[in-house]
Amino acid sequence: MTELLYQTNSYLREFDAVVTAVEGNAVELDRTAFYPSGGGQPSDVGVLRVESREWRVTKVRKAGNVVWHEVEGTPPVTDTKVHGMLAWERRYQLMRTHTAMHILCGVIFRDYGASVTGGNMEPLRGRMDFEFETMHQELVREIEEKVNAEVAAGRDVRVKILPREEAFQIPDLIRTKINLLPEGILRVRTVEIVGLDLQADGGTHVANTREVGHIRVVDYKSKGKINKRIEVAVE
Repeated sequence: MTELLYQTNSYLREFDAVVTAVEGNAVELDRTAFYPSGGGQPSDVGVLRVESREWRVTKVRKAGNVVWHEVEGTPPVTDTKVHGMLAWERRYQLMRTHTAMHILCGVIFRDYGASVTGGNMEPLRGRMDFEFETMHQELVREIEEKVNAEVAAGRDVRVKILPREEAFQIPDLIRTKINLLPEGILRVRTVEIVGLDLQADGGTHVANTREVGHIRVVDYKSKGKINKRIEVAVE
């Protein structure tokens, strides 16, 4: 099992760990601050360092309770002590973007009652699909104004890890149309934008909405009869 340092501290840029297994060009570490791809958020990249030698981490993925770090070149062997360093500018952009997505989701759920049907992001760009029958320019501009008002409000972002039974007593915890939490998940990580949004989420976020920056709607389109897509840029 890999200790997931990013779950409790999204701002951790460097960490020490031990290689516990090697599979091809990927290493398993006993602990990691690298976020593996999932929930629409891409994986972190960066480097693993052993004294003067470095390996570029090009992809991170989770398999069960284990996080695998794919590296360039022949990876370090089992029991090697390594120092991990995230590509911080990219990670922080993803943190800002992910929080922007939750602001968008929170505003639309609060004011329009629409569920999320899909989403994806890259650094400073993201898209979310919602259960809207109609979408038009006036509505989109209204949504844009509302999400930026929430950014300016300086709302704190709080992370908790709760027992499954306690977490599922929270109303509307799952904002996606389909509950994506497997039955085997016994502890649920929640992300709360205080006063706006509270949902189950495994990604990395900023600590306050002011850190997000300006959110601009760059496009919107229909993806079906009751499925509308909103694409945003974080500036």
